Amino acid sequence: MSQETWSAVDAYFSDRLVPIDHALDNALRDSDAAGLPQHNVAPNQGKLLQLFAQMQGARKILEIGTLGGYSTIWLARALPEGGRLVTLEVNPEHAAVATANIARAGLSHIVDVRVGKAIETLPLLAQEGIGPFDLVFIDADKPSNPEYLEWSVKLSRPGTVIIGDNVVRNGAVTDATSTDRNVIGVRRFFYLMAENPRLSATAIQTVGSKGYDGFSLALVKN
Repeated sequence: MSQETWSAVDAYFSDRLVPIDHALDNALRDSDAAGLPQHNVAPNQGKLLQLFAQMQGARKILEIGTLGGYSTIWLARALPEGGRLVTLEVNPEHAAVATANIARAGLSHIVDVRVGKAIETLPLLAQEGIGPFDLVFIDADKPSNPEYLEWSVKLSRPGTVIIGDNVVRNGAVTDATSTDRNVIGVRRFFYLMAENPRLSATAIQTVGSKGYDGFSLALVKN
């Protein structure tokens, strides 16, 4: 199977199951125009995140890594009236693009964009007592994934779902000798998930328009 086949199947799924949405399409367009890296989730993956949040009955969502706000919009739309999504972005320019995209989608009253290093912002969320969150989506710098996981658990409750994106690293996650900081961070992330008695977790490999990758899914237990 080739990348061309994977992309064609993703396009087929999206054409059939993900309606055309101008707010989301414009978010991608403006992110590209601003020179943001094309690290956003695919449309069918965005819909999957939304379905996870809806199945969870989430009222509070934490997103670590905003980029242009594409996944933020998908997740925020899953929230009921009175719901809240806090999203953390280290790059002020990216955050500005995301804020505009979120506003155009009519979600500014739901979404709180926090600018700064997530490892510094997460303790502030705990101090403010904003949690616990019902769902956490981790999609930021991989070397910091272990710290993001620890804070996600601290800001959770029994039943919280924690999703980690881009965890396969084109298969390099299996390489215990890798010196790649992204791979090392993801491997430590998996180690901590496995060792934490409060977490029940699994991970899935995926192929699609974004290539060969995958995500982890963890449930916080009592």
